[in-house]
Amino acid sequence: MSASFSLKDRTFLVTGSTTGLGKSMALALGAAGARVAMNYQNNTERAEAAYGDFEAAGYDGALFRASVIDPDDVTRLNDEITDKLGPVDGVVFNATPAQPLKPIEEYDWDFYQSMIDFFIKSPYLLTRAFLPHMREQKWGRIINIASEVYTRGVAPFSAYVAAKGGQLGWTRSMANELAPDGITVNAISPGWIPVERHEHDPEEDKQAYLDIIPMKRWGLPSDLGGATVFLASDSSSFITGQNIHVNGGVCLP
Repeated sequence: MSASFSLKDRTFLVTGSTTGLGKSMALALGAAGARVAMNYQNNTERAEAAYGDFEAAGYDGALFRASVIDPDDVTRLNDEITDKLGPVDGVVFNATPAQPLKPIEEYDWDFYQSMIDFFIKSPYLLTRAFLPHMREQKWGRIINIASEVYTRGVAPFSAYVAAKGGQLGWTRSMANELAPDGITVNAISPGWIPVERHEHDPEEDKQAYLDIIPMKRWGLPSDLGGATVFLASDSSSFITGQNIHVNGGVCLP
């Protein structure tokens, strides 16, 4: 691997990384040489199996259980990662709650608030926890996994779309704030990449989405992994505040 893409001696946290796209990003970072903190909140059996796959590939890391929206858990998580793997140099915000599609009349405000809390509070808490080390070394990577739903205005999905829009605004503002410290803040907006949670989605819905992809193929978890390694590496050191769509051209400028 080119030295500019190598993550040797770097420690990265990937939240929600024991299934689907999160797992693929953890594997990609591990393959690039990073020490990877894999995170989960529920389903210990699945998490341990995912970490087993990571270890079997020969990568360096550890598995951590924590809620990324609980301040006490975040403090503990930071301490545990630092003890086991070293201080966090970069973080990928991938964890996500359930995302039901409903017209606005069927959402209550508590659910709207839960979406905003999750997608804004998690980056807020974790960035504050990891920032002192990143600032001290004048190097850091913050990567938000956003979604094409904001750009496309997907409906009926207003709670999730609004929260993802807030996440993208946060990305741009933090990119400006942290740029003088050598810390880049970017987002990746994947399209519909079929993973475990899409197993029971209607075939007609899948075909309808495939039909609008200019590249005429499904995205693969490795497509997202490649973009993540790029933004995590020194190859992207002069790129910040950007939102990269990984969807085969569905969202063009």
